[in-house]
Amino acid sequence: MKDLEDHYEEMVDIRRYLHMNPEVSFQEVNTAKYITQFYERIGIEVRSNVGGNGVVAKISGEKQGPTVALRADFDALPIQDEKEVPYKSRVSGVMHACGHDGHTATLLVLAKVLNKHRNLLHGNIVLIHQHAEEYAPGGAYSMIQDGCLDGVDIIFGTHLWATEPVGKIQYKVGPFMAAADRFEITINGKGGHGAQPHKTKDAIVIGSQVVTNLQQIVSRKVDPVQSAVVTVGSFVSENAFNIIADSATLIGTARSFDEEVRLQIEEDIKKVVEGTCLMSDATYHYQYTRGYPAVVNHADETYLLKQIAEKIPEVNVVEESPLQMGGEDFSYYLKRVNGTFFFTGAMPEDSNRAFPHHHPKFDINERALLIAAKTLGMAAIQYQLENVN
Repeated sequence: MKDLEDHYEEMVDIRRYLHMNPEVSFQEVNTAKYITQFYERIGIEVRSNVGGNGVVAKISGEKQGPTVALRADFDALPIQDEKEVPYKSRVSGVMHACGHDGHTATLLVLAKVLNKHRNLLHGNIVLIHQHAEEYAPGGAYSMIQDGCLDGVDIIFGTHLWATEPVGKIQYKVGPFMAAADRFEITINGKGGHGAQPHKTKDAIVIGSQVVTNLQQIVSRKVDPVQSAVVTVGSFVSENAFNIIADSATLIGTARSFDEEVRLQIEEDIKKVVEGTCLMSDATYHYQYTRGYPAVVNHADETYLLKQIAEKIPEVNVVEESPLQMGGEDFSYYLKRVNGTFFFTGAMPEDSNRAFPHHHPKFDINERALLIAAKTLGMAAIQYQLENVN
């Protein structure tokens, strides 16, 4: 992996170019073209338009062995870039606020180095560049349907994690990141004048009761040893100051790790809405949309990753991660093949620039790119060596 150090500046240049030219989910046409042309220039077999804007490249090793897939996502977010850096986004209202530009740069340069040494590879390396991770239904599922995992034996992926310091790798066996679902509730009451509340069915009051009653699902319905979240993030009912609302819309998210808990939450939200509206003689519309399933890492592959991370010179902490309530459609890959997903610490050195993911001033420490590339590359090589056909 010494060659990766020689290509570090190229990794940074790619990351900054992508950061300046972001594209949101399902609109990543130019980014996909950039990735495709990169592989074409260095002579690596590549297929574009995979399941949409996805790109899949393949390095064929000169020795027999298993096929290892490595995945990076490349979509940006509809957020205005507010940080003042030379590589600030040039696209108004769009920025890489989650590190996907770094994921892409990492995988492209890693592929370039691995291709130079394909005579040493005991099997093949598949490079999955995935579009639309940020917005359900996501790009992973459609790329799988279009064959990105055909012939793949194992998959590794990482997320640059800006809330953890550079030099730290976090892994987790089993459930790691939560299933991320969405619900929308519309309360239909009866509007009227604010001076005559007795002639109305106040949708704001009813909606407020729904929000309060929803808090009992996790605290009183879900087994305390399980983890779950029910959050109402939007409550909209606009009227004049002296008008009682006839309708209100609540939108929120539910997070869980266990499928039975996930189903229970979906049903219990409906019961809460139904019961609250019945008490107030109101009607409702309830829609629950399932997002990404939980990320569940496989044990053997995760322990292999842990062992590799402990050998990377730039890594000084390898630790088990706590459960994460964030969602990730890497989960779809893990439902099809064995593998693991892990975090690579990427916190900026300047504490004044250390902002959380999806923040308008988000940034990463680019030294994490090299660590991510070395860890992914060594994990792929080691797996092949241990599983030669």
